[in-house]
Amino acid sequence: MKVYNTLSRKLEEFKPISENKIRFYHCGPTVYWVQHIGNLRAMVWADMIRRSLIYLGYQITFVRNYTDVGHLTSDEDIGEDKMEKGAKREGLTPQQIADKYIKIFEDDTKALNILVPDYKPRATEYIKEMQEMIKTLLNKGYAYITKQAIVYDVSKFPNYNQLNRQKIELNKQGMGKGQIEDPEKKHFADFNLWVFKEGVHKNALQTWPSPWGEGFPGWHIECSVMAKALLGNTIDIHMGGVEHISVHHTNEVAQSEAANGVQFVNYWLHNEHLNVNDAKMAKSQGTGFTLKEILDKGIDPIALRYFFFGAHYRSKQNYTWEALQGAAETYKKLKGLVVTFRHQTERSLLSPEKLKKIDDYRTQFISFLSNDFQIPQTVALMWEMLKSNIPSSDKLDLLFEFDQVFGLKLNEVTEEVVPEEINRLAEEREQARKQKDFKRSDELRKKIKELGYEIEDLPEGYKLKRK
Repeated sequence: MKVYNTLSRKLEEFKPISENKIRFYHCGPTVYWVQHIGNLRAMVWADMIRRSLIYLGYQITFVRNYTDVGHLTSDEDIGEDKMEKGAKREGLTPQQIADKYIKIFEDDTKALNILVPDYKPRATEYIKEMQEMIKTLLNKGYAYITKQAIVYDVSKFPNYNQLNRQKIELNKQGMGKGQIEDPEKKHFADFNLWVFKEGVHKNALQTWPSPWGEGFPGWHIECSVMAKALLGNTIDIHMGGVEHISVHHTNEVAQSEAANGVQFVNYWLHNEHLNVNDAKMAKSQGTGFTLKEILDKGIDPIALRYFFFGAHYRSKQNYTWEALQGAAETYKKLKGLVVTFRHQTERSLLSPEKLKKIDDYRTQFISFLSNDFQIPQTVALMWEMLKSNIPSSDKLDLLFEFDQVFGLKLNEVTEEVVPEEINRLAEEREQARKQKDFKRSDELRKKIKELGYEIEDLPEGYKLKRK
């Protein structure tokens, strides 16, 4: 199997630390607000990769964290803590804000049929472990103390820019002091490990005692500590958005490898963004659409999941309401095929040619997954299989097998029970049609439509379906 590793900027043969076992850490949300569907696309894609690995025979330990302290409005240690911002906005405590938005997020991920993580750590649960790692970094000479914070010294870590590939002169002292809030920082890229209850943060709502003074953790130290505590010093896969490469993930590597003395992550995976009408999705532009807005339009959340399959995780994807509606129609068609195939249960003895065709579809499916999770290609393969001449029962078996990866809940599709009144009107219309009373037939079709159903005329009768 090959995956694209951001660390090397190329496809690499995937070799887990332990045979057939994978330690997978996914950057979760900062829980101060409702997550928009761009954030949810990232969650779906991590889920798709996790499901793909399970399908391919790996045992996964999957961690997705919640950031509930320390993430400032700028990723570079500037601004207000996002949790405090949310608390002030709604007149709640930071913990109440975290509880509220974790609940909404988990409802959203459940609606999108995202597998529940093995661990869902909250940053505030790991303060002691963060302080232990900070102590290690201080003792090893990778950090220094200012009046405002304990700061990581990037000049002490020679491979600091290995992940982000930025050309920064690490040994120039005092660069960019006018752009940072702490004038004692030696380098503009130096970042906070622990922020004291001083200066702009003297009224911080969430603080803890520490050997160095009251304060709260920096954002970057949180993921390093939670990954170490739950998965070990070196993990197989760390996934997050491309926006995290330049600062957040680069800082995670620096502090983890300096503290632990070993490589932090073997394979870095990064998903691209979801755009809206070819522009960046943003709350400030009124385009930070939430799952609730989609549900309010009567669209099945699994149709949104299907929509996300339209572009590879490393490619940008453009969202429009028309494109989502198209995905919803296609998903509805797919569910209709499941119902149809279930009615055609008679199995026939498969010819060697058809047996080979089934094996070929499965082999191609595995091949696409094993090439950096080419889900759009597996979806095209699925439709090709559904249009093939293999028996319906075998199509259904393969479809359900593929859906272990897709997560479209196809095995839960049931034929809708049509109300008795609709059935009576349909039968009445069928009689009118047979008697060539087309005026009456059209009147009944219209009445059925007004009641929310459509009737499709078939050679052997008719078929009813919801509009």
